[in-house]
Amino acid sequence: MSFAPTSVLTCTFVTLLIATTLIRMWLGRRHISFVQQHRNQVPAAFNGSISLDAHQKAADYATAKTKLVVIETTAQAALLALLTLGGGLQAIDDIWRHLLSTQEISRGALVICSALLVSSLIDLPFDYYKTFVVDEKFGFNKMTPAMFFSDLIKHSIVGIALGAPILFAALWLMQGAGQYWWFYLWVVWAAFNLIMLAVYPTFIAPLFNKFSPLQDDVLKQRIETLLTKCGFKSQGLFVMDGSSRSSHGNAYFTGFGASKRVVFFDTLLERLNADEIEAVLAHELGHFKHHHVIKRIALLFFMSFAGLALLGWLINQPWFYSGLGVTQISNYMALMLFLLASPVFLFLLRPIMASYSRKNEFEADSYAAKHADAKHLVEALVKLYRDNASTLTPDPLHSAFYDSHPPASIRISKLAAYTH
Repeated sequence: MSFAPTSVLTCTFVTLLIATTLIRMWLGRRHISFVQQHRNQVPAAFNGSISLDAHQKAADYATAKTKLVVIETTAQAALLALLTLGGGLQAIDDIWRHLLSTQEISRGALVICSALLVSSLIDLPFDYYKTFVVDEKFGFNKMTPAMFFSDLIKHSIVGIALGAPILFAALWLMQGAGQYWWFYLWVVWAAFNLIMLAVYPTFIAPLFNKFSPLQDDVLKQRIETLLTKCGFKSQGLFVMDGSSRSSHGNAYFTGFGASKRVVFFDTLLERLNADEIEAVLAHELGHFKHHHVIKRIALLFFMSFAGLALLGWLINQPWFYSGLGVTQISNYMALMLFLLASPVFLFLLRPIMASYSRKNEFEADSYAAKHADAKHLVEALVKLYRDNASTLTPDPLHSAFYDSHPPASIRISKLAAYTH
C-alpha cells in the first residue's frame, strides 16, 4: 500500500528538482544574454546621468554574479539530491545512531547540525569567490580574508547560540507534546522571531558592525523633522561602518516596537546630499506607513503555520521518509527532510512573492513623493544604481521571477510622473 505514494513522491521530487534547476539556469543565462545585448547603450532615461563606462561596468558585474549563481545552483541541486535520494542524510543518521544509540533528541540535533554544516561548506567557496574575486574585481570588496573568516566564526557562534535552544525545543515538543506539537512549536517559533526583531539591533548587529550616532546636527534635525511629520518614533539615528566590508551603500529601519532604529551606511552618507538622504528616508518611511514589515511578518507566520501543520501530518506517513531516501523513521529526520525538500515544492511561488515586494516598493516610492521631492529620490536612486553597479537593463523575465525591486527604468519613469 505504501509503494504507490512513495513512488509518486520520489518522481514528483525528482521532476521538480530537475525542472527548478533547469529553470534557474535558463533564467540566469537569459539574463546574461539580455544584459550583454544592451551593454553598449545607456537607456534613454539615464542619458546624461550615467556614463557608458558605468553602464558597462554594471552589465559586466551583473553577468559575473549571475554566472556564479548558475554554477552555485547546480552545486546546490546536486547536494540536495545526494542528501536525500542519494542516501547522504541517512548515512549521517547511521553514524550518529552508532555513537548515540539511545539519546534521540541529542542525536537528532547532531544529525541536523551535521547536515547544515555540509550545506554551509558547499556554500562557503561560492561566498568566498563572490567576495574576493567578483566584488574585488569590480572594486566593491573592502574585506580581508581574516575579516571574512572572523565574520564566519561569529555568525556560526551566534547561529548556534540562538538556534540550539529552538532546535532542542522543536525536538522536545515533537517527542512529547502530543499530536498538536506542531502548533506549540509554531507559537514558540513566532515568539522567538518577535523577540529577535526587538533584540537584534541592540545586541546582535553590533557584533558584526560598528554603529555610531549620526553626528551631522543639521542633517539630524532635518531627519527628525521628517520622522515626526510621518509619525515615526525611533530609538535613534545611527551610522553603520559598511565601508569596512563593502563600498555598497544603503539605509534601512531595523528593530521592532520601541527598539526601532534608523541606520545609514557610511558609504550612503558620503555619496548623497541632504535632499537625497531625506528622500531615501521618506521611501523607507513609506514601508513603515504602509505596514509592509508587519504584513510580511504576518505572511511569514501564516506560511510557517501552514508548513508546520503539513509537517504534523507528514511525520506519520512512512512514504514521506522512503520517498525522499530515508529508511529510519524519526522526528528529527522528518524535520530535516521537510527543511530540505520544501524549497523545491515552493519554488514557483517565488515570482509571486517578488511581485508583491515590487508592489510594496512602488507604494513606498509614492509615499516618498508626497513627503519629499520625488526629483531628489530619482537623483538618489540614479547615484545608487551607478555606485552599486546595478544593471539598468535586466532581463524582464528574470527580473519578474527574482527581483524584489522594480527595474530601474520602470521605477524612475513612475517617479518622474510625480515631478511634473
